[in-house]
Amino acid sequence: MKRAIFPGSFDPITLGHYDIIKRGCELFDEVIVAIGVNSSKKYMFSLEKRKRFIEETFANQPKVSVVTYEGLTVNFCKEIGADFILRGLRNPADFEFEKAIAHTNRELSNIETVFLLTTAKTSFISSSIVREVLRYNGDYTKLVPESVRVEKI
Repeated sequence: MKRAIFPGSFDPITLGHYDIIKRGCELFDEVIVAIGVNSSKKYMFSLEKRKRFIEETFANQPKVSVVTYEGLTVNFCKEIGADFILRGLRNPADFEFEKAIAHTNRELSNIETVFLLTTAKTSFISSSIVREVLRYNGDYTKLVPESVRVEKI
């Protein structure tokens, strides 16, 4: 069974994340959306809300599960028996950053990183952009899945 994790903070999940997860389901038997917990980071949405957003978004997709974890992603992969890390790339800067992490993960473990390019229509979306739009009461609804749109923010 091919099991991949898609790690991130998902604060909040965006349509870009949605696209990568959906396409990951075509490649893997299971995609585990792994919300990393970083106690030094300040989030807009609670861990529970972020997890609920993703669970509601993929409620009808049996290949997707959502978990939280702390520590190194490769150690978590070993704990749950995942052989792949799924990552999305929006631009060359993402590639350079993700490449360094993928090389490090490969050095520390036997975990392969699989990169998917975002679609052109979602390549500009990031959680930080969504949070900024939210802070200034902008229309964020075209950037996130329905589960986030219906949240009273």
